[in-house]
Amino acid sequence: MHHRIRKIDVHLVSAPVLGGFADATRKVETIGFVIVRITTDQGLEGIGVTYHEVGGEATCELINRNMTPRLIGRDPLETEAIWQEFFHYLRGVGRKGLMYCALSAVDIALWDLKGKIVDLPVYKLLGGDRTKVPVYASGGWTSYSDDQLVDEIKGMVGRGFTTVKFKVGFDGGRNPRRDAERVRKVREAVGPDINLMVDANNSFDAATAVQLANRIREYDIFLFEEPVFADDIPGLARFKRGTDIPLATGEHEYTKFGVRDLLMHDAADIVQVDGARAGGYTEMLKCAALTQAWNVKFAPHAMENLHLHLVAAVPNALFLERLLMFEDITAQVFDGAPLPIDGHMHVPDLPGLGLKLNMDFIRERDETSPASHA
Repeated sequence: MHHRIRKIDVHLVSAPVLGGFADATRKVETIGFVIVRITTDQGLEGIGVTYHEVGGEATCELINRNMTPRLIGRDPLETEAIWQEFFHYLRGVGRKGLMYCALSAVDIALWDLKGKIVDLPVYKLLGGDRTKVPVYASGGWTSYSDDQLVDEIKGMVGRGFTTVKFKVGFDGGRNPRRDAERVRKVREAVGPDINLMVDANNSFDAATAVQLANRIREYDIFLFEEPVFADDIPGLARFKRGTDIPLATGEHEYTKFGVRDLLMHDAADIVQVDGARAGGYTEMLKCAALTQAWNVKFAPHAMENLHLHLVAAVPNALFLERLLMFEDITAQVFDGAPLPIDGHMHVPDLPGLGLKLNMDFIRERDETSPASHA
């Protein structure tokens, strides 16, 4: 049965962050999602999601005003053709940033539809066989006191997570000695068997990051994420030369070209591009292939429900990231989304991504006027 795209609905949902989290470089005030629903003339619906912290309104507008007219009537299976068309159509107004958030959400919805049309989970479409995937807990903000930090990490371990990530860059990255002290306290609190990872959120220059890495090396650090500004590729390479702690980066990269640049400059051991930014499943498969060609690890940033099928299918994928601050809104936006069990998430044996939206919550909280285009 031949499907055609009949309508596209876009919703904007957010929630204030309680407790005023901050990392080394900014305070996080709201979190949320831009949600895309693509419906076919046969009544099947695909779901795609991207971020709404800032700029979600513009992302919705772009999808509604510029992308929707080009999608109505199209065959949703033509993901590659559609991706290429938008790549060229949008290139004059952005090759990174909001344009790719919009394209990512649309592409993910098309892949969800693709699985539903052929009645297979996406990971099987991609040739994968893993039905459960490791997931780590992510939080530990620099705005926490040492005791709050240790308590949160112990809570993660108590929930069955064996790999945890927390923030360094205390006091805006001006006090690496305090960072080293906090890492020591966390390691002593959880013992030797938990994988500890640290995330500097772009806060250091390379020299300071290397100093910190070498100070905390004795605490057996699994990876050091974004030690320098994401666009400081030479600084990432300098960091890699200065320490043997594996370097993770890429959440602020877009498309296969961003991943190519990290790899060509020897600027990552673990590539963390995000399917909700980098270009959806169509582009994430290419990003993953590049990491395989360079024999480095692939570990998508956040959005664990979107990345579950991808990580289940990509052989060099390490794990999923569950950002604790997103747990509440994720539980409200999705109806019965998979939850971590003993540090793993189980892949739903359902067509597409296997996600169901809680439309009552979404309609109640939608910040857009109901914008549906038939």
